[in-house]
This record gives sequence, C-alpha cells and structure tokens, in this order.
Amino acid sequence: MGNTLQIVLTGGTGFIGRPLCASLCQEGHRITLLTRRKEEAQRLCGPSVTAVEWNGREAGAWERCLEDADAVVNLAGAPIADGRWTDARMRLLSESRVAATRLLAEAISRRTSKPRTLISASGIGYYGASDDHVLDEGAPRGEGFLTDLCLAWEAEALRAAEFGLRVVLLRTGMVLEQDGGALPKMLLPFRLFAGGPIMSGTQWVSWIHRQDHIGLIQWLLTTPRISGPVNAVAPEAVTMKRFCEVLGQVLHRPSWLPVPGFALYAALGELGTLMTTGQRVTPAKALSEGYVFHYPMLEPALRAIMAKE
Repeated sequence: MGNTLQIVLTGGTGFIGRPLCASLCQEGHRITLLTRRKEEAQRLCGPSVTAVEWNGREAGAWERCLEDADAVVNLAGAPIADGRWTDARMRLLSESRVAATRLLAEAISRRTSKPRTLISASGIGYYGASDDHVLDEGAPRGEGFLTDLCLAWEAEALRAAEFGLRVVLLRTGMVLEQDGGALPKMLLPFRLFAGGPIMSGTQWVSWIHRQDHIGLIQWLLTTPRISGPVNAVAPEAVTMKRFCEVLGQVLHRPSWLPVPGFALYAALGELGTLMTTGQRVTPAKALSEGYVFHYPMLEPALRAIMAKE
C-alpha cells in the first residue's frame, strides 16, 4: 500500500466511525462511506468523504467502489447497548452485523481488482464470561449470545481470506468517550452521588479509550504483517469495583452504592449480562507488534475524557 489509501468504510457515522473517518481524512486518505442515509452522512462527514447509498442487505451499484479500494473497514452494526435484548433486538444485532459482513465479502469476491485488506469489527464477547484468567487472541471461544454473534460475524469476514485478502478481526472491549458507548450511562449515578460498582464488582472490565481504538485501526491499515484476531483493549484491565473507584475519584464523587443484580436485570433484561460478566483481556498482539497506546492506564484515560467538559 502507498502512503495514501483508498478506504471503503461501513458504519462511518457511528460512535467509532465518525471520528475515524475524520482522522483518516486528516491523514490524507480517500474515504468512501457506505451508508443507509447518504445525504445525512455527507453532511456529517464533509466534502472530503464520498458517501454511497447501501442498505447492508442487497447487492447493487455500491459494489463498484470496491474495485479501486486498497482496504475495507467494516464497522456496520446496530449498537449493542442501546436497548433491552428482546428477541427482535437480538435479531437486529445479529442481522446488522452478520448479513452486512456476508454481503461485503460476497461483493469483494466478484470484483476483478480486489482490496488487499479487510478490517472487520468483532467483540471480546467472543471469549464469553471468564474468571481471573488473562485472555489473549489465542484463547478459546466462550458460550452465550455474544459469543455466538461474534463467531458468526467473524466467520463471514474470514470468507474474504479465501480470495486473498488480509483479514483482521478487531475484538473490541468497552470503548470510552463522553459522547457514546457505556460511559455516559455510568456517569449519571455518580453525578447524583449514587455511583458504585455493579453487584460485587469483581467482574473484569476490558476497556479502551476511543482515541486508541481509532489509532489501532489506522495502525492496522498500514501494518500488513498482522492478520486474524486483534484484541482492541487497553493493557490495564480492571475490576468493575476498581473502574468505579477511579471514575469516582476523577469526578470527585463517592463510589459506595452497589447496583444489585436483580435491579439491573429488571431494567435491562439480558443486556444486563454485559455489565455483570466480564473478561480479563490483554492486547497481546498489538503490544508484541509495536502499537504504542496513548492511554494504557484507566485513570489518565478517564481524566482526559472528563477534561473535555
């Protein structure tokens, strides 16, 4: 790949995609954004991005943009934590990831000139609930809805390797920033002096500052020796209790009121499993291959985020 890349991006108006899009453009890369809302996406992302209509379910004229692409970054998918996991919601979570990734892989297979790289989102939910064991990219799959979702999602992305692409599976932890993800949901009780760990607080939280998540994607685009799963988490996993203690310190609020499990399940249903089970995940591959984290430790990461208020 040359210095300037032609990149096709799905999920480019979301919590990760929009700042990633801006950062890639700032570096001089040319971005084509596949989107369900072309006009809105063009307005959000600016004139340096080419927005192309797709619905994530059907082949069409959008496939032509893959012909000239160096890389595809696939972040498509309905937000995991935006609503109760009803049967309908779980179908949406699955279809918006698995079907869209299958569609991309099939479209790439039909191109005469193919991209060299596919970076496709996944999650540390692949590993299932775990105890204190440290999990690197070689750890086995777990059990449960999120594991099954990640497995199906990754399987569709890996189809692109069959016709010569370098495929990277980005297994992402809890992404921290003020304007989305889990953190804003956790801030409110602390600001009301009612913050605290969920249940016992012994479950592990594997997190990453959004700047590092974006940085990892950019680094992977230009590091062709890396393929397969890559854990997108910071080096310092912490327990939920420690996470809440640090958050309380940064906000100058106490962390004393544990959230009981029954209350969480009453409010969130099966979605509550995201907060009550955890994984102690390490970014072994990124560290061994030389990625340098901007925020390897939780406290500086949270202080940097809260300093923006």
